[in-house]
Amino acid sequence: MGPGVQRTFAALGGLGAGVLLALQFVPFEGERTNPPVVAEPDWPDPAAREVFETSCAACHSNRTDWPWYSNVAPMSWLVVQDVMEGRDEFNASRWDEDDGEADDAVEEVLEGSMPPLSYVLAHPSARLTGAERDVLVDALRAMDD
Repeated sequence: MGPGVQRTFAALGGLGAGVLLALQFVPFEGERTNPPVVAEPDWPDPAAREVFETSCAACHSNRTDWPWYSNVAPMSWLVVQDVMEGRDEFNASRWDEDDGEADDAVEEVLEGSMPPLSYVLAHPSARLTGAERDVLVDALRAMDD
């Protein structure tokens, strides 16, 4: 590789690093917070709660364990947005306010859209087996009655 190509790669690398650094100063409306837990579901069995904690709680509760990359733009924007949307759709930490969200969650899990592929790719342990899906769905249905 000649010196001209090396200089080009070095310049592109420096430009990329500069852009990433500049992105850290772009304001974003979301926050990495964990509001107080108001009410939690009374899980019918420990297995259902464990499945929820492993595959759902990061986005669907107020007990998010914020990963390091949630502090680095542009990933931080995506992570915060996903958690905000997840809590808005179904939040087990505000179980007292459930207005049919558990039914919606059952549908999403049965359709295979929850947990989303993007989350499962970053967190392989969140992938639901058929048995785990059944345990979670049965628990959500039992608690929604």
